[in-house]
Amino acid sequence: MSTAPTTTTDESPEPVAPAPARKAPLRPLILRLHFYAGILAAPFLLVAALTGLLYAASYQAEKIVYAHELTVPVGDHKLPVSEQVAAARKAHPQGVVSAVRPSPETDATTRVLLSGVPGVGEGHTLAVFVDPYTAKVRGSLEQYGSTGALPLRTWIDEFHRDLHLGENGRLYSELAASWLWVIAAGGLVLWFARRRAQRKVRGTSGRRRTLGLHGTVGVWAAAGFFFLSATGLTWSTYAGANIDELRTSLGQATPSVSASVAAGGEHAGHTGTGPDGTTATTPPQDLDKVLAAARAEGLGDPVEIVVPADASTAYVVKQVQRSWPEKQDSVAVDPTTGEVTDELRFADYPLLAKLTRWAIDAHSGVLFGLLNQIALMALALCLVLLIVWGYRVWWQRGRASAFGRPIPRGAWQQVPPQILVPLMAAVAVLGYFVPLLGIPLAVFVAVDVVLGEIAYRRGKRTHGGQVA
Repeated sequence: MSTAPTTTTDESPEPVAPAPARKAPLRPLILRLHFYAGILAAPFLLVAALTGLLYAASYQAEKIVYAHELTVPVGDHKLPVSEQVAAARKAHPQGVVSAVRPSPETDATTRVLLSGVPGVGEGHTLAVFVDPYTAKVRGSLEQYGSTGALPLRTWIDEFHRDLHLGENGRLYSELAASWLWVIAAGGLVLWFARRRAQRKVRGTSGRRRTLGLHGTVGVWAAAGFFFLSATGLTWSTYAGANIDELRTSLGQATPSVSASVAAGGEHAGHTGTGPDGTTATTPPQDLDKVLAAARAEGLGDPVEIVVPADASTAYVVKQVQRSWPEKQDSVAVDPTTGEVTDELRFADYPLLAKLTRWAIDAHSGVLFGLLNQIALMALALCLVLLIVWGYRVWWQRGRASAFGRPIPRGAWQQVPPQILVPLMAAVAVLGYFVPLLGIPLAVFVAVDVVLGEIAYRRGKRTHGGQVA
């Protein structure tokens, strides 16, 4: 039996060389942006995360700290709201009644909200808590906002929003919200661009392990970060104003019920001068008639009765439930006749108005109650860990003895013009609508270019001297 001749080594085919890996032209640019944005924005994000963590926990803390004011023993039947308001006014004659929140549950107090009370902060009201069964006043606390935040939650809320620095302090939180989604998006691109073997955490150590933890947690939490960033910008100073203008131009602004009624008659007699000398509307004896009219229109608890400011304005009764399913219906009631003059149903809100309401309430931790608050605390904790790991990776980049070298310059030069030009245009448009993203980015690019030019000229002079 014959055998085939053996081929020589010279005649054997050469092994096929592996195809060169396709370079991702944007990866160096994204890496540099993620690196510097993370370093520069991390302090702001860290403060936002820690204060946000406190705020998410403040809802449950508020129930414990103010249990005496918020709850009462369950009685046989509740007294008319007008009697409860009268008891609150007797205990606190200063200021004027601006709104009333009748007891929404069997063991909850009624809140009578007074504005213009000496010593109460601007934009805040004094909430007088009344036992709905006995009309006994159980206490009074300063209240802020539509969610009825009491002093503890108000303090944490303002700390989270502006660090108690006023309008200028709000820039920090807007800066954090403007950059959070950019950092998260860059991290996602870098994570999925890495080879699968490089993403592993188990069995690794040192910088690779820290980088793996940073990337893994970042990927899992990225959706939450996008949500927090977008909703945070919704009520920010500058980006929020642009968003409101856009919604208005699209016919998607949040509507409001009309409270206009004809002046004169009995309604005109409901205005007077308060104890502090201010002219305002005082609650009428037929306040219960106003509430009954709203109940007849299907407005269930919890509700707030807004007292009119003048004789040409009706009472507005609106639902204030922000948990799912939301109750946001409202009606205007003429107390003279007890007739509903206007109504607005949440079901009739434009789509973007509904989405904005849901998004803000979820960001605030009220949409899904305790579960919502736990999710926010988990996201805040993830952000804190990511910042710590991010700085640790930078430290380990310097071989665990000092912070490592920065990402090299010139990344943008590797991006083809057909990609770079549209990208720059998109960034310019985005920076216009989100100025605390656009302005810092422009400053960073300008400084980076200047420093790069200085380094280039210094190197050129040094090189020239060596040649000479």
